[in-house]
Amino acid sequence: MMVATSRLISRLGAGFGLLCLTLALLVLPAAPAQAHAVLVSSSPVPESVLSSAPSEVVLTFSEPVSRIPDKVRVIAPDGSRADRGEPVFENTLVRIPVDPGAGRGTYLVSYRVVSADSHPVAGGYTYSVVVPSAPPVDDGADGRVNPVVDGAISVAKYIGYAGLLLLTGAALVLARLWPGRLPRRGAARVLWAGWGLVMLSTLAGIWLQVPYVNGGGLFAVTGTGLGDVLGSTFGAAHLARLGLLLAGLFLLRPVAAGVAGGSDRLILALLGGAALLTWPIAGHPAASPVPAVSVPVDAVHLGAMAVWLGGLVMVAAFLLRRANERELAAILPIWSRWAALSVSALLLAGIVSALIEVGTPAALVSTGYGRLLLAKAGLFVLVLGVAVYSRRLVERRTAEREPTGLRRAIWVELGVAAVVLALSSVLVQTTPARNAGADVAGRGGADYYNSTLTSSIYSLQVQVDPARRGNNSVHAYAYTLDNRPLPVVEWRVTAALPSAGVEPIEVPLLPLTDNHVTGEINLPAAGDWELRFTVRISEIDQATVLATVPIR
Repeated sequence: MMVATSRLISRLGAGFGLLCLTLALLVLPAAPAQAHAVLVSSSPVPESVLSSAPSEVVLTFSEPVSRIPDKVRVIAPDGSRADRGEPVFENTLVRIPVDPGAGRGTYLVSYRVVSADSHPVAGGYTYSVVVPSAPPVDDGADGRVNPVVDGAISVAKYIGYAGLLLLTGAALVLARLWPGRLPRRGAARVLWAGWGLVMLSTLAGIWLQVPYVNGGGLFAVTGTGLGDVLGSTFGAAHLARLGLLLAGLFLLRPVAAGVAGGSDRLILALLGGAALLTWPIAGHPAASPVPAVSVPVDAVHLGAMAVWLGGLVMVAAFLLRRANERELAAILPIWSRWAALSVSALLLAGIVSALIEVGTPAALVSTGYGRLLLAKAGLFVLVLGVAVYSRRLVERRTAEREPTGLRRAIWVELGVAAVVLALSSVLVQTTPARNAGADVAGRGGADYYNSTLTSSIYSLQVQVDPARRGNNSVHAYAYTLDNRPLPVVEWRVTAALPSAGVEPIEVPLLPLTDNHVTGEINLPAAGDWELRFTVRISEIDQATVLATVPIR
């Protein structure tokens, strides 16, 4: 009796510890504004002093953004609104018409928009006309995300993941592996619990997206805000998931009762595959550089997770307890093959997704996203080790004779996997490493060169990052003299260091848009490098400007 009590206390303590760790991960303080798109350039340039007032402000983001009503503003030096009319959103560009007669002094540009992965992006910067002055304040701007809302979103996502694995695992086991002699009531309850948790998570996600995007607390939800969310890609994906869940309800009933036919199972599988796509469509993968790859890869990653962990729950909670030795001898080898395939798909899809979202090896340790990904990978390796041990038990045909050891191994897998799911819930709220650190408005002057050069026919914004010896990224943005994006016919950029006798080096260029080009160059020595930009905007119109970039 004492031994049984001691085991019970140990298991409860371990479960409580895992629960505390999981909840701690879910409510970790989020990075400011949780922005996933970033401001990569602007015209006027932050902290620049212009000789005359511009007719518009142009913001360029790293991915397409959409508007939030009255959240993009330009504040004049006297505190009045200098923006005129509605800002124009063109893919990654936001053009804000400005009153050129608002006067001298320092202007404040503040913005809050929604990035392509459904996260709000907020920030601001100043520029001056003729002479700087005390910067104005925008009383209507608030770039913060309510921490209660942010934490609630992570919890809702965790509930959705947990529900998905319960629903998937129960449906698969009941449809393909459940012994005919065993009652199905307990397993059916797991199936309906999973369905309910996914439904709850989806509805909560729609509700929470309103204050998440617009600001405010849990109940700062208006009809207009809800309509805007439902009309977005995020809302469409969630509405599609709700529809698929309701459609699947009629096919899950025969599965739960054990009377589903082959056509029922096929249609249910197709509905499930379509539902899996609604998660990446409303998240990071939709805004990746290659969404056609990222979206299906993320759906495979999510589906493999649900099959593996959901199946483990059913095996540990029901089959190992109720099935006899003969039934286990037939079930476990099949399940072991399913698990091996799921883990392989999970691993492969995870690697592809990480390569896209991280971008560079250095970002794994230099960004919060990368460090979370490393922690997730470490825990996955631990789970994988336990899974290999479980598979060996099955291969040795000892699991059906002594299921206690396999059951313990599976519960260890599920315990660590619960923490992995919590990390995943935080990860989808974290700025991908490929965008981290790229926000122009949020950076100081260190390790970064940013300047605007003017010729007789165009204005050129030039960025060199990190402005240190070694590899550097060069970005150039062409604008008209009144600060409108200017299509360029031909670019040519060279870099030279005359003080060290380094002759001009051609910079290989990659056009990103018709007015934006980027290139990579190795600058091997410190000093004042001369970057010469030759820009042709028509058959006869061409001009060259020179930037002197201090490299440390």
